[in-house]
Amino acid sequence: MRTFFLTLAMIVIAAVTYAQTSYYAPAHVGIVYPLSTNGTNAAQYTNRFSLHAIAGLSYGETGVILSGFSSIIKDQAQGVQVAGFSNHIGRTNKAVTLAGFTNIIHQRADGITIAGFGNFVKQDQKGIALAGFINTAGNVHGMQIAGFANKAADTKLQVAGFINIAKKVKGVQLAGFINIADSSDYPIGVVNIIRNGEKQVSLTIDESATTIAAFKSGGRALYGILGVGYNFKSSQNLYALHAGIGWHLPLLSHLRLNVEGTETVLADFKKGVYSKWTTGGYLAYRFGPRIEVFAGPNINFVHIRDGAGADLISNYIWSKNRSNNRFDGIFAGAQGGVQVRI
Repeated sequence: MRTFFLTLAMIVIAAVTYAQTSYYAPAHVGIVYPLSTNGTNAAQYTNRFSLHAIAGLSYGETGVILSGFSSIIKDQAQGVQVAGFSNHIGRTNKAVTLAGFTNIIHQRADGITIAGFGNFVKQDQKGIALAGFINTAGNVHGMQIAGFANKAADTKLQVAGFINIAKKVKGVQLAGFINIADSSDYPIGVVNIIRNGEKQVSLTIDESATTIAAFKSGGRALYGILGVGYNFKSSQNLYALHAGIGWHLPLLSHLRLNVEGTETVLADFKKGVYSKWTTGGYLAYRFGPRIEVFAGPNINFVHIRDGAGADLISNYIWSKNRSNNRFDGIFAGAQGGVQVRI
């Protein structure tokens, strides 16, 4: 592996050393620079087709380049670039760039970039960036999809398994846990830290006397919900974990409808679990700039294992006892509370 990286460093030095004069070759075949058909002048050639056992160096590519380990293209890459480890493009890619580990594009990406670990675009990105772990770019005019994180300046769509970071988001941020932005009206995540959005702490109680203290955060439209609580009705000591998403729908200057979809899990940490999925609409009236009270109806689906919380609800719209001491049911409920903007 050390030999591979030393070879890669030599190719980078060669790419920087050669002048910008470019020649054309229909094909470029080699093992590693300078052991190729373009030899020591490889950095001056734009190729239609390139094939390298280990690593290749060129000024530009207009068709297909395949490298076992790495490809370094000083200027523009059009067509398809495939490397076992990494692709390095000096200016712009305008097609499909696929790497086992990383793609590094020093100016603009206009096509599709796919990497096992990460795509790193230093300026603007158009098209799609798909990475197993992380994508970074300047302004994004397409979409970023990553297993763990995305980072951009202005963007339209980010999808990440854990976190999205941006400045201005014109579309949607979807994250498994957290979104961070200066401006984002449609973040979808459990926690959303939006500079021009809303952050609130709330205290709610529902039809079964489950009381939840929650943090609600998001943009002017969508927001995330994360809370903990306790049930004061059951004969069991049931502790609650609460999460979901909501949508602010303005009605009047101080009145709005908050539509929320949440999941609440109750457990005593001994035996059995009470899981409740809730969809509801809650009228909210704001007193002054910070305090808001809300209440409204909802519909609930519950799944009970080993009798946890079986004494909370007695009237169901539909219910069914299942094998292994499990129970499913649907019922109508209500929720109300107060929240304070922070």
